[in-house]
Amino acid sequence: MIEGAELARTIEALLFLSPDPLSVAELAEAAQAGEPDVEAALSVLAERYAPGARGIVLRELGGGYTFATDPSTEDAARRLFSRPRTATLTPAQAETLAIVAYLQPVSRPEITRIRGVSADSAATTLLERGLVEEAGRSQFGAVMYRTSTLFLKLFGLRSLDELPDVARWDPTPEEQTELRERLLRAGEARAGGGSTPE
Repeated sequence: MIEGAELARTIEALLFLSPDPLSVAELAEAAQAGEPDVEAALSVLAERYAPGARGIVLRELGGGYTFATDPSTEDAARRLFSRPRTATLTPAQAETLAIVAYLQPVSRPEITRIRGVSADSAATTLLERGLVEEAGRSQFGAVMYRTSTLFLKLFGLRSLDELPDVARWDPTPEEQTELRERLLRAGEARAGGGSTPE
């Protein structure tokens, strides 16, 4: 049985995790505690999160309890959430970004050959969003792409060395060349079987 300060910490965590207000009964069931003990823990939290004490307050709404921002922070919160948000990636964009991340620098024609469908739209969008950037030109004059600092930031990576090793091995330069050729052949075969829209 959870008691005292530990129960207050548990209730605090449950309220933090839930997007909706939680009733005393729901909290008691989840914490495996008695309702009177949960009410006592809520009283402790109400003091800890009293208006003006922190940036978060404990509120009773719709028959349950929830955390909310202190009203004094409203202007700052409004400014934060009025910023443009990064839209989610489409499957085509995610696939293109993965190819760039693992094979960089890589050209748009190579990406198209690997995917088996045009990479123009996906690559342009990734470039506009700042997830990839130009990295010179290939021997044939095609623009080469690499991932950007923003890519590392959004994916929580300190460097490209932290990318998951999908193959679970460290390829030699010869193996990398062979892998690239296999991917290109697979992309060409896919395109030959009828391409699908991006």
